[in-house]
Amino acid sequence: MAQLALVTGASSGIGEALAQRIAADGVDLILVARREDRLRALAADLPVEAHVVPLDLTERGAPEALMAEVARYGRPIDILVNNAGFGHAGAFAKQPLEPELGMVDLNIRALVELTHRVLPLLIERGHGGILNVASTAAFVPGPFVSVYYASKAFVLSLSEGLSEEVRGTGVTVTALCPGPTTSEFGAVSGMEHSRLFKGVKRMSSPQVADIGWAGFKAGRRVVIPGWQNRMSSVVTKHGPHRLLLPVIRYLQS
Repeated sequence: MAQLALVTGASSGIGEALAQRIAADGVDLILVARREDRLRALAADLPVEAHVVPLDLTERGAPEALMAEVARYGRPIDILVNNAGFGHAGAFAKQPLEPELGMVDLNIRALVELTHRVLPLLIERGHGGILNVASTAAFVPGPFVSVYYASKAFVLSLSEGLSEEVRGTGVTVTALCPGPTTSEFGAVSGMEHSRLFKGVKRMSSPQVADIGWAGFKAGRRVVIPGWQNRMSSVVTKHGPHRLLLPVIRYLQS
């Protein structure tokens, strides 16, 4: 029987491209996102068995409801792709609270809950893995996008810690850290007109998905697509924040 992967945030962008790339390897899919029409259109084009679960993971109890729905299929999950997430730009003190908490709920809480529900089952069977979509934003604080950057730092840190915890179990945990990518993210987050998005060459979602999926299959702990993103992540990770933060502030304005 084919393996089964659960992909959140699969209706567009990197999530959609990951679903397509995973399906190309003959892995069946459970596709999760809010927009049912997009999920069904995607599922119809995939060369594998694909189940659609329209769900808003920011709602309390949504991950539990999702796992109950998955149980109805009678097949264990072999791969969990935590891709669902969103960003919101603007000065923190001037933003409404709802989207800031929404980022925490989706980017962190839902990811932690799904990971906690799936990981023990993978370890028990001794195979499979989890691919968490973080960002190059994880390597440095982000003025004017502070909660988003902080949420991705959490995802990266959690993924690396879990990767070491599961070493030797047959299970892997990978953090995918893309830089600016051609997708709906820029427009939805309000970052599209920032100097960062306008000033760099963006990778396509399929490019990011290809590199991320290859890195996951190779069992890599962290995958950063593109040499420019890898170089920038080294600088932001090791450079002094007193010098970096004004630069990030400029790029995000």
